[in-house]
Amino acid sequence: MLQCLKREPGFYRYLWGLTGPIALQNLITFTLGLMDTLMVSWLGNTQMAAVTTANVPVFLLISIVFGVQSGLSILVSQYWGKRDMEHISRAIGVAAMLGTGLTVVLAAVLYLWPVEIMDLLSNNHELSVLGAPYLKLIGISYVFNMLSSLYVSARRSAEDAGFGMKLFAMSTVLNTGLNYLLIFGKCGLPALGIQGAAVATLLARITEFAVCSFCAVRSRLLPIQWRAFFRPGWEMLRRFVKYSSPVILNETAWGLGNSMLTVILGYTDNSVEMLAANAASARPRVSTSAMWSAVPAPPEAMIGSSPAVIIGKSIGEGRSHQEVMDLSRTLLVFTALVGAGLTALSLLLVPTLFVPVVFPLFKLYGESAAIATALAVTGFLSIPLHAYSISAVTGVLRLPIQNTSTTAHSTASHRLRPLSSIMVQTAAPVQMEPSTVRSAMSSSL
Repeated sequence: MLQCLKREPGFYRYLWGLTGPIALQNLITFTLGLMDTLMVSWLGNTQMAAVTTANVPVFLLISIVFGVQSGLSILVSQYWGKRDMEHISRAIGVAAMLGTGLTVVLAAVLYLWPVEIMDLLSNNHELSVLGAPYLKLIGISYVFNMLSSLYVSARRSAEDAGFGMKLFAMSTVLNTGLNYLLIFGKCGLPALGIQGAAVATLLARITEFAVCSFCAVRSRLLPIQWRAFFRPGWEMLRRFVKYSSPVILNETAWGLGNSMLTVILGYTDNSVEMLAANAASARPRVSTSAMWSAVPAPPEAMIGSSPAVIIGKSIGEGRSHQEVMDLSRTLLVFTALVGAGLTALSLLLVPTLFVPVVFPLFKLYGESAAIATALAVTGFLSIPLHAYSISAVTGVLRLPIQNTSTTAHSTASHRLRPLSSIMVQTAAPVQMEPSTVRSAMSSSL
């Protein structure tokens, strides 16, 4: 199995050059996010539990953002392989219109009925009342986040991973600083508590969008053709819907499934303690996953981004089926091995760092600390499994491949078929049976 790790000289330098900035970006984002959660925890366990509950529908929004982003990456990475800027602009235009429409509708629902929605997620009405102001504003922030994430995804698919690292590092530092000022009322600003955290996030997302808009106008690497962006055409819409709709549905179902843990904890007798412990333990799990995940969103769902970019570019360049299959095997095995190494490192940090240092910072003691430890350990143990399965789904099986009956530069070359169908047909060379493919795809949920 390890024979597949032998690649041409310079391959792993290229791989780390692509994934390194993304991993660093996520590590910065989620480490500073740890500070955000810490600040809310200083308000009390009830406030932290309220924010945790409010983030259930927010997590669903993030999953939809990722679904649209993944659909865009499927197309852009291959058009980038052919340096087809017109179709890249059309794909970004379709993704922006559909993604904005979805997030605007969901943000409106969260703004109009925040208490009613939170009452469905917990048996504690006090948490609903506390978290409603946060939920109303945080939903709006993801309208802006959708647009900036799509542009970052397009830049990443064009092998510019550093842009996202710089953008999200800047916005996270801004968000953290604003959290401190607005949650606790520093420098003459009002102390808004939980609502201050939402205001800080909204302002940071607006800043992200402004920076992306400026860069989109001036970029030389990925110049947007505005006529194609605003008039992408029905053919591009059909193509995008064809390849992105299963992804969006998959990520929505995945988001709902993962959110059920928080909902279940919200209905326990000691829901405040359980939710607070879940919030505190989630940050160490997320920060560790972020070191090797591929983009800044639900971390374990994002590991497939780098394989998607590399494989998509290879498909766009017209590589043979066997070359693509060999490349896929290399990336999947490499991802699983890195995940196993991080699991071992993370488990060592539980008794040496998280239990004696991190959890007390969140005022977690006794029962809450024990719950947080159990959640952290189970999360760390699942990293290699999630690494392989999600890389297989989002980085390999999701990508379409060019129809070999067409030429690379003809109009017909835009006809694509899913790479998963080819992986099933060529199961012997890559040692993947159809049942394995189905198992890997279902594991993303």
